[in-house]
Amino acid sequence: MDIAIPLYDGFTALDAIGPYEVLSRLPGARVTWLAGEPGPVRTDNGMLGVEVDARLEDLPQPQVLVVPGGFGNRALLDDERILGWLRTAHASSTWTTSVCTGALLLGAAGILEGLRATTHWLELETLKRFGATPVEERVVVEGKVVTAAGVSAGIDMALWLGARIAGDSWAKATQLAIEYDPQPPFDSGSTTKAAPDLVARMRSARRAADA
Repeated sequence: MDIAIPLYDGFTALDAIGPYEVLSRLPGARVTWLAGEPGPVRTDNGMLGVEVDARLEDLPQPQVLVVPGGFGNRALLDDERILGWLRTAHASSTWTTSVCTGALLLGAAGILEGLRATTHWLELETLKRFGATPVEERVVVEGKVVTAAGVSAGIDMALWLGARIAGDSWAKATQLAIEYDPQPPFDSGSTTKAAPDLVARMRSARRAADA
């Protein structure tokens, strides 16, 4: 089973590594990190690099596609090389998925048009530009298209997907193997739980960064 994770400079580490940690354990799985060119690809803070061995065109028809998010993808929303590759991969994939703002790339490729989809809460409204209906849920399934909300939601998505591919018993065993048992010290992980002033400050900071 070929699982493709396309990377680009400025991706968010956990968006890619979280699903990889789960899906790489699937029976017969072969995960390939892809990019425009082989070599190191660095995360959005520049502190971590992942060595990519293959070009996008080296794997045009993966069975599973996982598109991570990150600030670096804003420059790719009109890049026909990656958007064309996404369309081709999606045409024959069994599952097409995204984590966080990876959904923006799927949207820009036309894959989310007419579908419900999620992404990081700060970018939900952006999905409307691509003809999608934004939904503030952890994981949204529309046929073979599965979108996950911000960053850590990619692990939830991967476990759900693994259950569809290999069964609930496999997914439960994998969850235990990676000891995925979230017990955060603060109940502040979504806009419905965080203090309104915190949400407002983050929205304001984002608008300032985009200005």
